[in-house]
Amino acid sequence: MKTKILQPIALFFAALFFLNSCNSKKEETVTAEIEPKTETFLLAKEKLTTELRLPAELTGFQQVDLYAKVSSFVKTLKVDIGSKVTKGQLLIVLEAPEISSQLAAAESRLKSMEAIYATSKSTYNRLYETSKVEGTISKNDLEMASGKKNSDYAQYQAAIAAHKEVKIMRGYLEIRAPFDGVVAARNVNLGTFVGPSSSSPLLTIQQQNKLRLAVSVPELYTGYLHNGDEMSFNVKSLPDTFKATITRMSGALDLKLRSERVEMDVHNTKGNLLPGMVAEVLLPLNAKDSTFVVPKSALVNAAEGMFVIKVVNHKATRVDVKKGREIDDKIEIFGDLNPKDKLVKIASEETKEGDVIKE
Repeated sequence: MKTKILQPIALFFAALFFLNSCNSKKEETVTAEIEPKTETFLLAKEKLTTELRLPAELTGFQQVDLYAKVSSFVKTLKVDIGSKVTKGQLLIVLEAPEISSQLAAAESRLKSMEAIYATSKSTYNRLYETSKVEGTISKNDLEMASGKKNSDYAQYQAAIAAHKEVKIMRGYLEIRAPFDGVVAARNVNLGTFVGPSSSSPLLTIQQQNKLRLAVSVPELYTGYLHNGDEMSFNVKSLPDTFKATITRMSGALDLKLRSERVEMDVHNTKGNLLPGMVAEVLLPLNAKDSTFVVPKSALVNAAEGMFVIKVVNHKATRVDVKKGREIDDKIEIFGDLNPKDKLVKIASEETKEGDVIKE
């Protein structure tokens, strides 16, 4: 009786063991089947076109601070801040009584020396004509007359130079506009004492119908910009978008900022742009040649440097690269690579040199 009862129990445990064995084999098969594979792609070149936004500053195309060259007082002030001026226009008249006295003295000396020279020259000419008759004038008298004439002539030339110098100094008492523009600053009033040692200028003149837009371009992007490239910019105070063309490039990097100064000319015909405004410039970065472009996930930025993982004979090889421009999920790279090289799409720092890559 016991034997009959034990037989079904033994059969039950045997069936249970068989089912467990089948399940474990199935799990091993599933595990083997779902083992992840590494996604790769073939490297190719393409032209990456990006845009760079940078802060810039608008300045007057020409700007000058006007100072007094001689110590004097402001006698007449003909302009004020915001006044439009033309080239050669009289802006300020200064007063310096001592210069007027010096000019009068220089004019007097000039006339005196002119008269003395005229007399000595006339005397020499008469003696020279008379000396043509042999025995009438001694050679010594003629030489003395010639020396006197030359000496008076030198004195006369010195008087002319002194008079010209004082006259130039007097001209400094009139401050005139060096070019067409607008008075941007005025730092004097009537009666103010001014001179070469003044710390602040009398006036500041700016040319505002044409402006300079200057931007500092980082070293990484300098190779993409060239004279004649068109760009756009905005200013905070105006909703419009303005256009400008690159006119000048410094051709050297600033040692502190490691950037190149790029200038554009802006024709401010409407006068709505003002010098000193801060602008945001949108610079197009168009590469001349195609470059290697990869997904950002393919670039590893580790402590030992940046690299991509190249697959050679199903094994991982690290290739050091330098990154260029970025746009969306793509990045430009430079290194010892060739077209159609097979790279790991989602690279990791944990992948070591020589690791087997299952594709």
